[in-house]
Amino acid sequence: MAVTRNTVQAVDAELERRIAAWRSYLDRRRALDGDDGDELEDHLRSQVDALRASGLSPDEAFLVAVKRVGEMDALTGEYAREHSERLWKQLVSAGEPGAPGTQSPRVEALVAVGLGATAAAAFKITGWAGLAADEWFYALNFSLFVLPCLAAYFAWKRRVHARKWARSAAAFGLAAACANGIPYEPEGSTAALAAMHLPIALWLAIGYLYAGGRWGSHARRMDFIRFTGELVIYYVLIALGGGVLTGTTMAVFGAVGVDAEWFAQNWILPCGALGAVLVASWLVEAKQSVVENMAPVLTRLFTPLLLAVLLAFLGTVAWTGKAVAIEREVLIGFDLVLVLVLGMVVYSVSARDPRSGPSVSDALQLALISSALLVDALALGAISARISEFGSSPNKVAALGENLILLVNLSWSAWLYVDFLRGRRPFDAIAKWQTAYLPVYAVWAAVVVAVFPALFGTG
Repeated sequence: MAVTRNTVQAVDAELERRIAAWRSYLDRRRALDGDDGDELEDHLRSQVDALRASGLSPDEAFLVAVKRVGEMDALTGEYAREHSERLWKQLVSAGEPGAPGTQSPRVEALVAVGLGATAAAAFKITGWAGLAADEWFYALNFSLFVLPCLAAYFAWKRRVHARKWARSAAAFGLAAACANGIPYEPEGSTAALAAMHLPIALWLAIGYLYAGGRWGSHARRMDFIRFTGELVIYYVLIALGGGVLTGTTMAVFGAVGVDAEWFAQNWILPCGALGAVLVASWLVEAKQSVVENMAPVLTRLFTPLLLAVLLAFLGTVAWTGKAVAIEREVLIGFDLVLVLVLGMVVYSVSARDPRSGPSVSDALQLALISSALLVDALALGAISARISEFGSSPNKVAALGENLILLVNLSWSAWLYVDFLRGRRPFDAIAKWQTAYLPVYAVWAAVVVAVFPALFGTG
C-alpha cells in the first residue's frame, strides 16, 4: 500500500512539474494580460483531468491536453510541436495490447450505450406499468428519462465527488416533482410550456457535471457551450440516419405484407430518440480534436446568410408596415431565430483567437446582433401591445420574459463588440459575458415550470 501511495505521489509530482514547465515556457515568451495565464492553465488542467478519467496515463494526458490547448493559444501550439515526436510515440504505444488506457474507449462506449438503453427501458417500463395516464405524461417526462442518464455518464466520466453530483440529483428530483406533482390539464398552455422549458432548466445541471463541479471556471463553461453545439449536430446526423432506418424497416416488411408502422412508432422512434442523446454525447467526447469542431465551421458559413435573411425581413416589415403576429407558433419561431443568432455569436466567439485584432468577421457578427435586436424589439412591441389590449396569458408572459432575456444578452454583446472594434476592450470580455449569462436561461425556464401553474392555473 505504501509503495502504491508513493508511486501515485511521484506520478502527480511529475505531472505538476510538467505543467509548471509549460507555464514557465509561456511566461518567458510573453507577458500575460490579467488572468489569461491562469485561465489557460485551468483549461489545461481540466483537459488533463478529463483525459486521465478516460484512461490515459498522466504523461499521455498532459501531452494531448497541450496539443488541444495549442489550438486556441499560439505559444502552447509551439510547445506542442516541440514535443510532437514524443506525443506520437506515446499515442501509438497506447494502442498496443496491455498499454494503459487501451480498453478505456471501449468501456466508455459501453457505458454510454448502456445508459442510453437504460433511458429507453425506463420509457417503456412506465408504459407497461400503467404509470403513463396519457401522452402528456411522456411530453412532460421525456427529458427526465434521458437527462439523468446523461448526468450519470458525466458524473462517472469526470469522477465527480458524491457531494457535487448530489446537487444535480436534487435538481432532477425537484423537476420530477413539478412534472408529476402539478395537476396539469392535458393540452393546457402551462403543460405545453413546462414540457418545452423543463429540458432547458435541467441542462444547467448537466453543465455542472460536465464541468466536473467547477462551474466557476470560464474555460469549462465555454467547453460546455462547445459540447452543446457539437451534440446538436451529432444528434441531427443520427436522427437523419434513424429516419432512413425507419423508412427502410417499413419498406422491407411492407414488401412481404407486414405492417411495421407500430414497431417504428412504439420502439424505433422513442427508444432511438432517447438513446441517441447518450450516443451523440459519447461521440462528441470521443472525437474531440480529431477534426475541427463542426459548430464553428457552420457558424462561419451561415452567419452572412442569416444576416441577409434578417435584413430582408426588416426591410419587408418597413415596406409593408405590417405588425408581427403573436400566435404561439409565431412567437416560438421568433424565439428560435433569436436563439439561432445567439448560437452563431457564441460559436463564433468560441472558435476565435482572442488575441487577434478586429476583422471583417467581427463586423459581421455586430451587424447580425444589431439586426436581431431590431427583430427582438418588434416581437417585444407586439407582445406588449397584445398584453395591454387583451390581458396576460402563460404563452405571452413566457415569450415576453424570454425576449427580454435575449434582449439583455444581445444588447450587451453588441456593446462589447463595439468596444472591441474600437480597441477599448479585449475580445475575451465577449466570451466571458456569454458563458456567465448561461444560468439566466435556466433560471427563467425553472420559473416557467414551477411558478407559472400557480400564477395562471394548470389549464
